[in-house]
Amino acid sequence: MTESAAAGWRALRRFVAWEARVGAWASRRPATAFLHEFVRFGVKQAWACLFGGVMLALLLATHRWYPAGAALSRYDFLTLSAVAVQAGMLATGLETRDEAKVILLFHVAGTAMALFKTAAGSWLYPEAAVLRIGGVPLFTGFMYAAVGSYQARVWRVFDLRFSAHPPVPAVLALGAAIYVNFFAHHFLPDVRAVLFVLSALLFGRSWVYFRVWRTDRRMPLLLGFVLVTLFIWFAENIGTFARAWSYPHQLGKAWVPVGTGKIGAWYLLMIVSYALVSIVNRPREIRAPLTFP
Repeated sequence: MTESAAAGWRALRRFVAWEARVGAWASRRPATAFLHEFVRFGVKQAWACLFGGVMLALLLATHRWYPAGAALSRYDFLTLSAVAVQAGMLATGLETRDEAKVILLFHVAGTAMALFKTAAGSWLYPEAAVLRIGGVPLFTGFMYAAVGSYQARVWRVFDLRFSAHPPVPAVLALGAAIYVNFFAHHFLPDVRAVLFVLSALLFGRSWVYFRVWRTDRRMPLLLGFVLVTLFIWFAENIGTFARAWSYPHQLGKAWVPVGTGKIGAWYLLMIVSYALVSIVNRPREIRAPLTFP
């Protein structure tokens, strides 16, 4: 039996034995066993989304209640809050140092891209801020980093293993090509269609194996990427609803959703995030064939 993933976070270790007792009780009947695994899946996903969920809650709360005339701008408050949340999660063991490394990597990569994209007019941050670089408030990097945080945590929470996973250097090369194209397509032909095909070729045979409770489950890795992408797109709609940033078509009018055309861009950015996470969490191949119900 694999050690409980909760043991990897200092703040959760005290609950491992209690959860084992709940699981032992639930396993007595098929119905309670199914319910326990279903609830466990939701709790694990919520834990993996912890940092991103806190950031989205801050966006919505400040959009609704932050005073317009405050001496500290809303964007600067969000930046300081994000730093405080990160420090608090590290200090209490809610986040590991490896996860913090991923967040830092994606923070830098995301901020650099946001600087270029806002200069190109792709989107903008309409409110004032002191803590900013160019037209990009510093909380922006934390929003990108939330994607990396989720991937790093979900990797451990669900004990991810893989079959036919491509070599990490190939994944990094694809991630680098995608990242470069986010900049280059403003001056050169957009090759994202080629990048979609390459991602399908690279990951098309890959399966991800995960454990919610006692039984191993699996799905095509590409399907997992698509599901995560849809979740990110949904989160982006929350962010633009909270006016944390806006696309040109959302200015000067009541909020309108982010178009589905952005799903493809988020898919590619999610591949970049996956490549960065794979530096810290090396993909583990399954060691023996698994059976599934």
